[in-house]
Amino acid sequence: MKTFIYGAIIVGIVPVQSVLLPHLTLWGVKPDLGLVAVCLIGLISGELDGLLVGVAIGWALSLFSAQDVITGAMLKGGLGFIAGLAGRQMVYLSPLVLVVGLLAMSCLVGLVTPIVLKLNPQQDVLWAVWNVALPQACLDAVIGGAIYWLMWSQFNIEQLMSESRM
Repeated sequence: MKTFIYGAIIVGIVPVQSVLLPHLTLWGVKPDLGLVAVCLIGLISGELDGLLVGVAIGWALSLFSAQDVITGAMLKGGLGFIAGLAGRQMVYLSPLVLVVGLLAMSCLVGLVTPIVLKLNPQQDVLWAVWNVALPQACLDAVIGGAIYWLMWSQFNIEQLMSESRM
């Protein structure tokens, strides 16, 4: 059942992220639903599930974008693994803690592109952080926090987390 749900998430995120979201930007910022999904799966299900789903989502999303396939799979897989480790260490994960963690992770992932690419003198790393990485990180954090808050208020997340890790 868990494999079917993960497959549906992977197959559902790819068309939404690559076809629908470019037309639904907020102030020119497009959220990274793959990052949000990988973080939530890692936090709830653990390191291995976060790693495997992250590699699959990173690979699938990079096929439909200008990102390198290996880089996308490694970034999302590593992010899912780190989220799984963080979820294992936290006893009580409130939506506010999740929003702060997603904000930090999304900022770090957003900084990979300007650091790897050589920007021109008018577009330095500070410009990329202020105009691209930080707005996208804020949007990712709000979306992830809203999804987690809905799950937290409707389901018993602590019981779901403890059952999926056994």
